[in-house]
Amino acid sequence: MWNRIIFFLLVIAVVGCKQSDPLPKKETGDILFSGYYWNFKNSNEVQVGPGPNKFASTTNNIWVDALGMLHLKITNVNNKWYCSELISARTMGYGTYTFTTASDLTTLNERVVLGLFTWNDYSFQTQANSEVDVEFSKWNNAADSFLLTYSVQPVWFSNPAPYPERTRHVNMQVSKLKNVCTHVFYWSPDIIRWDSYEGVGTSGAKIATWSYDKNNITRRKIEGNRTSDPVIIPAPEDSTHARMNLWLLNGLGPSNNKEVEVIIKSFNYTPL
Repeated sequence: MWNRIIFFLLVIAVVGCKQSDPLPKKETGDILFSGYYWNFKNSNEVQVGPGPNKFASTTNNIWVDALGMLHLKITNVNNKWYCSELISARTMGYGTYTFTTASDLTTLNERVVLGLFTWNDYSFQTQANSEVDVEFSKWNNAADSFLLTYSVQPVWFSNPAPYPERTRHVNMQVSKLKNVCTHVFYWSPDIIRWDSYEGVGTSGAKIATWSYDKNNITRRKIEGNRTSDPVIIPAPEDSTHARMNLWLLNGLGPSNNKEVEVIIKSFNYTPL
């Protein structure tokens, strides 16, 4: 009888273990912003892409203020320019990405780019780095009035005739970018849709929109001696992260020689 009791208790113990999932590993990172952990990009004094530039992981370049807003800065230290980039600690995939900016973006120097995007270091060959972009820049043309750009990789910028269907300099009332705006992209296997709104969230007036679907043709990403597989809408795969960066075109300092600061009010990701 005791053998039966012991066997019964062992069965309960084994079944109980199977029903109890292990506790999830606590997510950590270099900085906590908008409820998500993020890691600094640090190039260790070496110029890397985009740009190429030097990226610093100091609180002079990246910090969260008392109101919970993120500050990204391009700084000059001993006549060297340092840019900033954050990488989400958690991986992300298809879904809705929402960024709210809180700076006057119309004042960005023509050599400066603010990027809000997804990226995968390991999916160049199969998915063109799984990159979907919202960018703000005059692209080295001080007279450029198209500050907001929506793109999906591959976009072959070095080609004299880049893949025009994959990037859109949005025709909009640029003065709207002086104030708080919310920028959203919805990424699915069949379509990517971008929308920008006045104010916080998506209840304000829509100021820009664009979409890209699977009816487009395939393109290959070309980078140095590498060429990706043909892609229409890139997939996230399993190592895709959200990123935010503030960087300099061709690694050249701002033409006015002034440091640059941009404030991001919030970020949110809703999986598909």
